[in-house]
Amino acid sequence: MKALTPRRIVAQLDKYIIGQDDAKRAVAIAMRNRWRRQQLPPELRNEVAPKNIIMIGPTGVGKTEIARRLSNLANAPFIKVEASKYTEVGYHGRDVESMIRDLVAVAVNLVREEEQVNVRRMAEAAAEERILDLLLPPAPSTGEEADEEQRERTRERIREKLKSGALDEREIEVTTEERPTSFVEVISSQGVEQLGFDFQDAFERMMPSRTTTKTMKVADAQRILMGQEMERLIDKDKVQREAVERTENMGIVFLDEIDKIAGPASKDAPDVSREGVQRDLLPIVEGSTVLTRYGMVNTDHILFIAAGAFHATKPSDLIPELQGRFPIRVELTDLTAEDFVRILKEPQNALTTQYAGLLKTEGVDVKFADDSITEIAEVAALVNRRTQNIGARRLHTIMEKLLEEVLFEAPDVPKKKITVTAEYVREKLKDIAEDEDLSRYIL
Repeated sequence: MKALTPRRIVAQLDKYIIGQDDAKRAVAIAMRNRWRRQQLPPELRNEVAPKNIIMIGPTGVGKTEIARRLSNLANAPFIKVEASKYTEVGYHGRDVESMIRDLVAVAVNLVREEEQVNVRRMAEAAAEERILDLLLPPAPSTGEEADEEQRERTRERIREKLKSGALDEREIEVTTEERPTSFVEVISSQGVEQLGFDFQDAFERMMPSRTTTKTMKVADAQRILMGQEMERLIDKDKVQREAVERTENMGIVFLDEIDKIAGPASKDAPDVSREGVQRDLLPIVEGSTVLTRYGMVNTDHILFIAAGAFHATKPSDLIPELQGRFPIRVELTDLTAEDFVRILKEPQNALTTQYAGLLKTEGVDVKFADDSITEIAEVAALVNRRTQNIGARRLHTIMEKLLEEVLFEAPDVPKKKITVTAEYVREKLKDIAEDEDLSRYIL
């Protein structure tokens, strides 16, 4: 994390997201402040609160993509949730505290994966010994030194074959341990939350594990036995303690669609999915303690990044207390035809690269001429102006329609090299681009 400076974070985001420099800088500073806070003395560290962010902008301009790429960069617990799926406590639906429970679960998986890397060598060695025991079962000791040496030499020869992969296809019988699925796991997520964690844990302990013997190939047995050995070697209590600590100090929650819970309070009925959610969300963002199955989690220093289109509402429609908990606001701008050109050409995961890669699997070599990319961008901008502006997502619909015939005929097409030109784009999209009513349905 020390090497991940704000400039480097922005540079990484630039590889996938065009424009929106203000939003990139804001999240880069917020991420760096996570590390800076950890370097402070304890008495000052506890006083430094995260500066939560609201990203404001229409759909399809990069809000969710920034969050997705940020999660890949941050070696920290990160979760993306939609504000619209929560309701006020006491009503049917997920309560806001469940986002913290989900965040801790992400942290547990993150720490467990790190621990698996640490114990991998020992797990591989242990799994190898178990495989050798199955291939060469231990014989009763005869007390003869020569017999023991002969057996050890035989075991080493088998070990060499095992490491070289010569025994991968041989079948052996392996005893595995399985935990039966309890009815608690079958119930919906909100039902599990209502049951209480003590009951869940107690019920899981009541359900005994079950051992089964299966015949499988050595290669598959090695993978299964290594997984069992890693689980045995990992200190689960340490994993949970580390996960809770990381959640409290490095956790990031991306709260999408926050504009869906903004707006004037309803006068006719309880507004349980808007203002009610805001009231429940306030103590979580402000700082409170949430009960999870891994222990109590304090949310004082969890960073919240909210995002919303706010096309029908505005940030000031949020309750004042919640507004005050998001002091940093950045506005993302609409995408132009020039932005679409850059989106189609510059990112590592550009749509043109994706479609060329897909068709390459069929042996079809597709090239996009520069004028074709400009034409696609112009059509996307035009359709966005005429119909609903959905930003860069419009490029997905246009590219799919543009290459529909090629994608369908790819396995059988005799011509394996195709160059997409501006004329080709105009021919395929002419009717849709000119007919506004048709474009509303097709694009």
